[in-house]
Amino acid sequence: QVQLVESGGGLVQAGGSLRLSCAASGRTFSGRAMGWFRQAPGKEREFVAAISWSGGNTYYTDSVKGRFTISRDNAKNTVYLQMNSLKPEDTAIYYCAAHSTVALTPRAGEYDYWGQGTQVTVSS
Repeated sequence: QVQLVESGGGLVQAGGSLRLSCAASGRTFSGRAMGWFRQAPGKEREFVAAISWSGGNTYYTDSVKGRFTISRDNAKNTVYLQMNSLKPEDTAIYYCAAHSTVALTPRAGEYDYWGQGTQVTVSS
């Protein structure tokens, strides 16, 4: 098992920034690609960003490119999502997820472990 705990969510005005963190514990964190997803009220969960085990490769959904940055610190077993220039449409619960392999993918079904989520609310 891999336990994932997100933090850093909150209420921010449009144009502001937040930094989400995802701390992993339990079964090995190593060798896993990690991802961030989000789910807005009344909508399905959607992919936001993913990062390879080494951190050398990243993948973003088009709507956040240039505004969000995913990173990881393997020594701390932590993944981050820096969110800048936030928009009201970024409002959602943000989830961290761990893939079973090194694969970099936007497909939620391929991630084995999920955190409980952290709420991000962007006011206009």
